[in-house]
Amino acid sequence: MEERKWEDLEFDCLVNVLGRVDMESLLLYVPFVCKSWYKASLNPSCWKHLVFPTDVDPEWDLTLIEKFKVWYDIHKCSLYSFIKFVVGLSHGNCTGLSLPDGFSEEVLKYIADECPALISLSLPVDHFQTSESLSILPTLIGKWEHLENLRLGSSDNLVDIITQISLACSKFSSLGVSIATIGEKEASTIVTCLPNIKSLILRGARMDLKSLVIILHGCRNLVHLDVRNCTGFNSDEWVLELAPNIKTFMCEGSMRADYDDYDVHGHHYFYECFDG
Repeated sequence: MEERKWEDLEFDCLVNVLGRVDMESLLLYVPFVCKSWYKASLNPSCWKHLVFPTDVDPEWDLTLIEKFKVWYDIHKCSLYSFIKFVVGLSHGNCTGLSLPDGFSEEVLKYIADECPALISLSLPVDHFQTSESLSILPTLIGKWEHLENLRLGSSDNLVDIITQISLACSKFSSLGVSIATIGEKEASTIVTCLPNIKSLILRGARMDLKSLVIILHGCRNLVHLDVRNCTGFNSDEWVLELAPNIKTFMCEGSMRADYDDYDVHGHHYFYECFDG
């Protein structure tokens, strides 16, 4: 039997395969395999799920944008220009996007205009510009009516963001926030605006038991809740008993920082809320 060659693969099949390839390979290697691969790599379907890597390649000691500039002998290419170029390859078909460190308000505005089909959006963690960039996010949420999954690098403007999600994104089901501060206001907003949320990831948050109870008491459709390594409550059997119906409830490593508020945020509050 004659062995089939990759370059002879039907175009639609090739596009389907390349759509599963990482961004670096699509940009730097796939176009140079053969003409059919180059042509297929330009299909918008190959660019529906975009994950911008932020790690430095240990072999090259360069980030992806730096490798891109070297590979194509480009002397000037800002992060905004690079993101704009890559996102533009999707021709409005991008449904999943994970941004790199250093993104700006300009980037978010561009994405809001050019990615109307966005279902999943992830913003980086531990970035000094995140606060400034997130300040404009509430005004852009309305352009992503199909948004279902959002990952934020901080809890800045969280109340406004969640409020806008409730108004514009009817299928929204999953929220993750890194380095979050979840007080009663934030917890109440989650319950009021996202009562049917399925997945909530607040790992490493500053959140007391009272705020956690507000969420557990109000979000009855939660299937996945990650509150591991939080500060403000203990990961003991009392906490586990708060959510018997949540399929995946992770709270390992969480602990109270101040035991003086036991009567307010501790087990007594648990009894008050659930036992009357």
